[in-house]
Parts: sequence; structure tokens; C-alpha cells
Amino acid sequence: MKAIAVTRYGGPEVLRVLDLPEPHAGPGEVRVRVRAAAVNPADVVLREGGLAARFDLDPPYVPGMDVAGVLDEIGEGVATPLALGDRVVAVVVPRGERRGGYAEHVVVPAASVVRAPSEVDDVAASTLLMNGLTARLAIDAPALPPGATVVVTGAAGAVGGYVVPLAKADGLRVVAVAAPADEPLVREFGADEVVARGDGLAARLREVVPGGADGVIDAALVGSSILPALRDGGAFVTVRAYDWEPERGITVHRVQVSDHVHRTAALERLRDQAEQGVLRLRVARTYRPEEAAEAHRAFERGGLRGRLVFTF
Repeated sequence: MKAIAVTRYGGPEVLRVLDLPEPHAGPGEVRVRVRAAAVNPADVVLREGGLAARFDLDPPYVPGMDVAGVLDEIGEGVATPLALGDRVVAVVVPRGERRGGYAEHVVVPAASVVRAPSEVDDVAASTLLMNGLTARLAIDAPALPPGATVVVTGAAGAVGGYVVPLAKADGLRVVAVAAPADEPLVREFGADEVVARGDGLAARLREVVPGGADGVIDAALVGSSILPALRDGGAFVTVRAYDWEPERGITVHRVQVSDHVHRTAALERLRDQAEQGVLRLRVARTYRPEEAAEAHRAFERGGLRGRLVFTF
């Protein structure tokens, strides 16, 4: 099968198209014939070698944690409502011999696969689960009650663009942090207030929320400089490791999505919310496998308002 892989860690230039043996579904697993695979930050970390020890990966290394395609093999003992030939989406965690989704076929635990959103093509569908699940976990972590105020940094980005509408659907007041040019977009997502990013952010947020926000979901990795915008005892949610100490009774929650990819009900809920129009699936550009290095360079340059997707 065709796969985008690396045999040594490094920059985008190490990505190669290789011909690898087709994997087959074992007990508790299913196989997906991949039609589209979205690019995620974790794919860059894998390419650079940052996941090697944690996931005990075997070479060659195939990135890719978000795929859409067709269910084409069901392993022994799998009880699933899905049938061969169904259009599906899956979240993939490469571990050991299990490779990522930048390939024509990928094998995943059956719990990590759900029916694809209806009326959505494979390219758009491939952008849903990884960032959607990250957003869902980030909102759930502090368990804020309806009516509470949450600040979302990077509100126009891949994760933040899902946090805003999901938080609104949960009844939270959402204060979005974004570039002025992105204000119309994040208001379309449902933000109640929009505050410009950049120096002095915490002070500007305090002008909008004088008593301090109940929570911050830091999708843009602003870090500890935003803590003054939180009330005493507020909650800070991050998607990366941090090396600073919280203050004023603030609790810090770190989201690690790879630990939750078996939560089928959460994946199904995201699929349903995409069908209902709560979530907007945004694609910036598609690439062929042979353009993998170009795609990763574009991803690392940033400034995207949609996802980059490989098509197979």
C-alpha cells in the first residue's frame, strides 16, 4: 500500500512515499480504506521524533491521527453497528507496529471508529475527530456550569474553532481571543465577545470580564501570561505540557487526547453535532501524498483558517 512515512526524524524533507505491506484487522480492530487524512500538530511532533519514546514506535514511521474512508475489514470478535462498505471517520494513535493514518489502509481499535457525518465528503469529514475530541475534553475538564464565562485563545484556529461552538452549545458564555481580521469568523462560531490577541491581553480581558473569567482554554498556547484574566480559583486548560506554577487557587488541566480515543460515544456526539451544523468542518487545501513535504511546510508556516488534508 502507499503510505507517507519517515525512516529518520527531521524536517518536512524527510517525508517520503513508501510502499508498505497492507495491515489487517486483528481481534477488537477494524481496517479503514483511507480516502483522506488531515494534518495535525501531533503529526509534526511524530515526524520530528517527539513521540518515539512515548508510543514505542517501530520504523518506518507513518504519521496521521485523523482519517476518513470506508470500512473494509472487521477483526475477530468485534461487535459493531458498522458494516463493511460504510463511510467512516477514525481517530488514530500510532503505537508500536500500528502505524498512522497517512496511508491507503489503517488498522484501529473498533472503539475509535464511527460512521462519517452524512452530507459531508471524505476530505471535510477527515478534519472532525482529533481536534473535535480535543475541544470536547478541554471543555469538560474544568466542569464549568452553564452561564460560566470561558476564554478561548486561538479561537479562529483548528482546536479553538471547535471549542467556541461546543462551549456555546453547552450554555457557556464564550470570550474569544483572535486577530481583529478573524473577529467576523469567530462571531459566526458563536462567540459572545471577541478580544484582540497580543501584548496586554490579560488586561483587555479584564475589561470585558471585570471579575475574572471562570476558565481559560488555551488553544493558542499563550501560557501563564493570561492567568491574570482568571478569577481566584478559576481553571486553566492547556493542550501542552507547562513548566510554571499556578497561583491564587487556579487549577490547571492538561488535555491528552491520545488517552481518550476509545470513547466511542464522544466521537458519535461530535459526528452528530457536525451533522446538526453545530460544528463547521473547514478545509484549507488538499495535497497528494507526493506533496507531503510541501503540506507540512505550509502547516508549520501557520495562519491557516482550515485544515490541510492528504487524499488517497
